Amino acid sequence: MSETRSGGGRPPSVECEVEGGVGVIRLNRPECLNAVDGALVEELAEAFDRVVRAHAGAVVLAGRGRAFCAGHDLKEPAGDPAELPARLERTQDLTRRIRACPAPVIAAVHGHAVGIGVELALCCDLVVAAEDARFRFPEAGLGLSITNAASRLLPLLVGPLKAKELVLLGEPVDAAEAHRIGLVNTVVPAGALMGAALERAARLAGQPRASTALAKEALTAGTEQSVEAALELEVRHALRAERPGSLFGDPVGASRARDAR
Repeated sequence: MSETRSGGGRPPSVECEVEGGVGVIRLNRPECLNAVDGALVEELAEAFDRVVRAHAGAVVLAGRGRAFCAGHDLKEPAGDPAELPARLERTQDLTRRIRACPAPVIAAVHGHAVGIGVELALCCDLVVAAEDARFRFPEAGLGLSITNAASRLLPLLVGPLKAKELVLLGEPVDAAEAHRIGLVNTVVPAGALMGAALERAARLAGQPRASTALAKEALTAGTEQSVEAALELEVRHALRAERPGSLFGDPVGASRARDAR
């Protein structure tokens, strides 16, 4: 099964196919390093719906081109401020869909994984990184805020102190360091990334589907309530970050966020 979506003659922002019980979802905006805009959010949600309908036994999430995902597309028009809460909720819903997917989801990360790019990887069940992968949370320095339950999932993986270092300072982390601190499961040569991710996906898809799904559900349930609280808190923070002067009366942070767009 192979499905893509596009409108107005533009290429699809997300590609999706299911073959041999393995779903492969690829972010497909290589010209802007797979930066996330509204269309990509909608298509990525639809892609996860499709792999669930196809009863995939495992899913690989990857990016086309030179990077996994370079973060939010800051060139996208801001739109009506009144619609911001709904847009934020649609983005947050990606975390819910990935974590609720019965099949294990493997992130195959290469090149830059920035902001929401890292956050999408955090939502997945396993992360395979290429040696050239670089992870970074730049939001605090741009007057923005983290989303997609990173405020819960990142400390869960790397510990509270390391999570604060990564988010507050926004310094990049290479693949080897990401593996050392527990941000990724394994690191492979760049040319072997998809092969390694697909090998793990095929192995998972070959296991009894029901027991694998139950194992994922049980492990996810250990953090799910806290993740939901994190998703709600992040929306409140993002709304404050979008309003000039709302961050403790900080016009500098607000102006940086506007300039970044």
